[in-house]
Amino acid sequence: MSWASSAGVARSMRSNRSRDTGPELAVRRELHRRGLRYRVDMRPIPGVRSRADIVFTRRRVAVYIDGCFWHQCPVHGTLPATNQDYWLPKLARNRERDIAVNTALRAAGWTVLRFWEHQAPHEVADVVEATARRTP
Repeated sequence: MSWASSAGVARSMRSNRSRDTGPELAVRRELHRRGLRYRVDMRPIPGVRSRADIVFTRRRVAVYIDGCFWHQCPVHGTLPATNQDYWLPKLARNRERDIAVNTALRAAGWTVLRFWEHQAPHEVADVVEATARRTP
């Protein structure tokens, strides 16, 4: 049996982007406008199963713009109406992986910044800029 409850759901899920999402692009544009340069969609350290959305390699800052559904935002996260036997464990694994990635990166000396997709891009950029410029 497929993970999708219908052909329409399968089509919709396949169209979800793993990089270059609208919120991510908005933050990147704002950071670039402010003169910051960064890497996009890369693993901060080998062996960690995660690709950060924005990475400042020299400063060791990894930025994630998390989707409200995929990472279960406490404000906007929704639960799937169908196929919950598949989706609930998957969403729980996403959250567990986020915690494990944060722990591994911090243990390796990285600063990890996580934001929700609904946060204002200029506010996200304010925090990212302050951290990237402050971090040696």
